[in-house]
Amino acid sequence: METLRTPDERFADLPDFPYVPRYVEVDDTEGGRLRVAYLDEGPADGETVLLMHGEPSWSFLYRHLVPVLTGAGLRVVAPDLVGFGRSDKPVNRDDYSYARHVGWMRSALLDELGLRDVTLVGQDWGGLIGLRLVAENPDRFARVVVANTGLPTGDQPMSEAFLAWQRFSQESPDFQIGRIVGNGTAQGATPEVVAAYDAPFPDDRYTAGARMFPTLVPTSPDDPAAADNRAAWEVLSRWEKPFLTAFSDQDAITRGGERVFQKLVPGAQGMSHTTLGGGGHFLQEDVGPELARVVADLIAATPR
Repeated sequence: METLRTPDERFADLPDFPYVPRYVEVDDTEGGRLRVAYLDEGPADGETVLLMHGEPSWSFLYRHLVPVLTGAGLRVVAPDLVGFGRSDKPVNRDDYSYARHVGWMRSALLDELGLRDVTLVGQDWGGLIGLRLVAENPDRFARVVVANTGLPTGDQPMSEAFLAWQRFSQESPDFQIGRIVGNGTAQGATPEVVAAYDAPFPDDRYTAGARMFPTLVPTSPDDPAAADNRAAWEVLSRWEKPFLTAFSDQDAITRGGERVFQKLVPGAQGMSHTTLGGGGHFLQEDVGPELARVVADLIAATPR
């Protein structure tokens, strides 16, 4: 598998992001190795919060959550998905699949890091991948917080906003990552923040994963990932541990997506679900500290 690794100098002087990356290696499934980057902040003996980003961002997205969570005595682990951030980036689009993304994160987070009693916070693809990890390894997770995400099986139509984004990702010759993230916020992004989201991608060769991700969302019942996501829903339909939705109020792509979780997941019954005002799709940019407090309050209110 041909891969690229973003030069370290691309990540110099990132705003509000003093965190030192750590690395593990995983099998690329073709006999090679992939380096996966992650943050590990806060007390080692604190309860573990797993912050999983989506498309086309990276762990920089969670910079406003980390100090709130560590200040509450929690350990924060935030990986960069393969193809994003400081993690290695396969060059060929065909090297990316939903199943491989799940497998790579399973290897990195559960096998290599050995995470247990985890509180998942998943947004966008961080939910699509993270919820699969929860369903396939329920004994490793203590709680779930989903924010602007879903677990589609292709059995229900996707929103027109998502389909428009999917078309754009494949057809637009100009795929400016930082601008895409900025446009997905309610408040906009400064030039320094836009540059930070552009940092992992020195040129178009590095963007295969970002280009491919939208096509991997199951949009038809016979999608390659549909059966595995249905199986995940079977597990979630029996999940009785705390499950909280924390969507924002200004995301056209996932608006209303929290209702299916609230209806079908037993652990979501009776929870204090919240809608965070003033947040776009990337609510971590707009209301990051507020989201962090929701997570910290949930953990405090639901001791293991």
